[in-house]
Amino acid sequence: MDAPSGGAGPVAGALPRRVHAGYALGSLATGAFGTVPGLLLLPYLTDTLGVAAGAAALLVLLPKAWDVLVNPVAGRISDRTRSRWGARRPYLLVAGLALGVLFAAIFAAPFGAGPAAGAYVAVAFLATATAFAFFQVPYVAMPAELTDDYAERTRLMSWRIAVLALAILVSGAVAPLVRDAGGGGLPGHRWMGLFVAGLIALGAVGAFLGTRSAPGGTVAESEPTLRAQLAVVAGNRPFRALLVCFVVQSAGVATVLAGVNYFAEQILRDPEGGPTILFACFVAPALLVMPLWTRVGARVGKLAALVAASLIFATGALTLVAAPVLPALAVYPLVALIGVGYAGQQVFALAMLPDCIAYDTARTGRRQAGVFTGVWTAGETFGLALGPGIFGLVLQLTGYVSSDTGTAATQSDTARLGILIGFTVLPALLVGLAVLFLRPYDLSSARLAAEPDPTPHTHPADRAVVVGDESR
Repeated sequence: MDAPSGGAGPVAGALPRRVHAGYALGSLATGAFGTVPGLLLLPYLTDTLGVAAGAAALLVLLPKAWDVLVNPVAGRISDRTRSRWGARRPYLLVAGLALGVLFAAIFAAPFGAGPAAGAYVAVAFLATATAFAFFQVPYVAMPAELTDDYAERTRLMSWRIAVLALAILVSGAVAPLVRDAGGGGLPGHRWMGLFVAGLIALGAVGAFLGTRSAPGGTVAESEPTLRAQLAVVAGNRPFRALLVCFVVQSAGVATVLAGVNYFAEQILRDPEGGPTILFACFVAPALLVMPLWTRVGARVGKLAALVAASLIFATGALTLVAAPVLPALAVYPLVALIGVGYAGQQVFALAMLPDCIAYDTARTGRRQAGVFTGVWTAGETFGLALGPGIFGLVLQLTGYVSSDTGTAATQSDTARLGILIGFTVLPALLVGLAVLFLRPYDLSSARLAAEPDPTPHTHPADRAVVVGDESR
């Protein structure tokens, strides 16, 4: 039986394990959608549909850039939603299932290869990105409303990032295998799309059902316009600093994802097993080091731990520039080192986000998690889209040759150099240097504890979007 969304605020103590696990299941959907397009969509366009690298970069970038506008709208709408399932949970189910269907449509290829096929992918990807906005924004807003406890937010994020790492590993490593088992080319990509759509649907339904007993929190006074939302964000200095850092780092992570197939084929000369091994080395460490990162954060603080994780990522990526002269047995551990940094970078950035929201609530007396997560996810989505766009631009500038056969064409030494730089130097610079944007961030458990208790105002019922409860 679903708990009503009443006016109760977040709980002060630990959450039940079933809520941790239920909330974390949503990362099956976010992980799959955040990974597979960044990993396979650019190669699908350049090496199966025959789209030129520069045009393919725009086709990957523009639909996700659209989310920069859509995500704040989704946040505002979910802030104003009132239902017997809570403000956020209806979107987990409805938008999540729509996301799965639309994802499969991206790779349906009804027009075969060529320009029409590229245009179709752009439209389908745009629709899918819109559905993802209405799933992700409410999902990311929930932790700030589930608990007021500073350390509990880190524990909740640790569960989420662990499942996220598993989702990334399964979707990123298995999706290419499903594609190849389906015959490669257009048929293989269709089967892959259905497989990932199933993962997304499982995550959406799991998160909806798993959080049915969680406290819903109080959602109040959402800003009515995008300009007003941006004004709220502009007044929160720690959030601004964290957001800029995370957007730049997301672009760096996305360049790694976009380059996996190209790096395995052109640098390691292993187009069959290379992408899967690389991806496993990148993601699997997260499953092992997450408890360690949690202890590190408890000892040195979230900010210092985020900086350390970012520098580990950057060091591994920069060292990987020597891959052409290294044996494979030396390359894979370096990719694993990048994965260790990636795990910490994700968990601490996402654990610091609810702290920024709690700080704003204490400062203003208004609980507007959807406003902040709408802007946050818009920035993250833009960063994840910018990475493949940058990588595709590098391919275009260095003379990468596209193909419509389902197999990569033979590339020049210059094109191979572009792949190497895009996979190593660029992400190292983006992730490592982005920590400089964190200098204004000054939130800690002591500072948050010193802030006055929030007293959110009630939101007028006549301005709410009512879902699933006709009596409200």
